Amino acid sequence: MIVAYRLKDRAVFLYGFAKSDLDNISPDQVQTFRAIGANWLAASATMIKRAIDEGELQEIDHDDQT
Repeated sequence: MIVAYRLKDRAVFLYGFAKSDLDNISPDQVQTFRAIGANWLAASATMIKRAIDEGELQEIDHDDQT
């Protein structure tokens, strides 16, 4: 599982794979995921909402009782 994460702000699930299907990702894939993750972490709330509304992102509800 590859997740972009900013402490106390946002986490974006980027990619998931079974180890039986793929041992590791390539250096090129790492660079691509870093760029995609950085873009989503920097995105405004308006951009995030629009991406969710358009089905590009899916929000996962969580229980934040801290």
